[in-house]
Amino acid sequence: MRNSQDFAPPGPDAATAARRRPVRHRAAAALTAAVAFALVLTGCGGGGDAAPKSGSASGSGSAKSSADADRVEPLAGTPAPELPVTVESADGRKVTIDSADRIVPLTGSLSEIVFTLGLGRQVVARDITATFEQAEELPVVTRAHDVSAESVLSLKPTIVLADTTTGPSEAIDQIRDAGIPLLVVEPAGGLDDVGRRIDTVAEALGVPSAGTELKERTERRIADVRKSVPDHADGEKPRVAFLYLRGSASVYLLGGAESGAGSLLEAAGAVDAGKESGLDKDFTAITSEALAKAAPDAILLMTKGLASVGGMDGLVKIPGIAETPAGMDRRVVTVDDGVLLNYGPRTDRVLAEIIGQLYAKGGTGR
Repeated sequence: MRNSQDFAPPGPDAATAARRRPVRHRAAAALTAAVAFALVLTGCGGGGDAAPKSGSASGSGSAKSSADADRVEPLAGTPAPELPVTVESADGRKVTIDSADRIVPLTGSLSEIVFTLGLGRQVVARDITATFEQAEELPVVTRAHDVSAESVLSLKPTIVLADTTTGPSEAIDQIRDAGIPLLVVEPAGGLDDVGRRIDTVAEALGVPSAGTELKERTERRIADVRKSVPDHADGEKPRVAFLYLRGSASVYLLGGAESGAGSLLEAAGAVDAGKESGLDKDFTAITSEALAKAAPDAILLMTKGLASVGGMDGLVKIPGIAETPAGMDRRVVTVDDGVLLNYGPRTDRVLAEIIGQLYAKGGTGR
């Protein structure tokens, strides 16, 4: 799959949007629509920079629980952008930004970075995958990467942030043709990309010092969470398979090397079962044979994905699931859709959720 990780629940425009973009790893014809849905899953000034809830982490801090996963924690204060700046866009263009007064991030993960930098009050629109509380009142201008150029332009943005999966290309061209600075940010594929994306966004918005502070805070928190991974008494790491499920759309996919989840699983002291079993692309259709080869001890799912198949009871009815060690033990790890694969300022919370559930005493059955 693409590495943006800005997933959104498949909608009526998802397949259309996918047809307008090339897919890096093409599956067999029967799987094309399913993979397209997976590509647009998540992986966003009515929002403002509300203060963290009581008891939230600060400084190096500890990871927050899933109860706080619908909020971001902005840096203290509001940085003053030093503009204009000219930056290199991931599509090879040079983009000059004169004002950060009206920001439109076209992905949930980019919205998360902007808000956490302390610039939430300047954000005037969101992508449907920006599910955190501070952004929820903003108008939605893109659903499942299907950008409405007219909606974006009506808000008179001074800077638009996108990534390489944002489309359709006609909408991007329309925004640029209107004279709006549009920066394309290289998507994230894993933990190593977190700091780079924060730096890129902060530089474009004229707040590089805030970017450095946020990057250091985020990387420190991730490092602290990694220390909580317990030792494996038997020397065997748990095998975890990442599944993308949308029961209502009959989408049942097993993640491979390019799913985007491998970095998190490895940081949690686990083995990416799909990748280790030889799946070298993003997703493949779930089959009994593929699951038997992956032999996961636990299954990583997005919360809505598990709900879409009827919870644990529905999950084990998918062919092959019940025969895996994970299915037999009913061991699942679930993380909110809007944050799981963002690889941004809340990644420490995501990693803590995975570790906490994976190594919970008595298993992770739901």
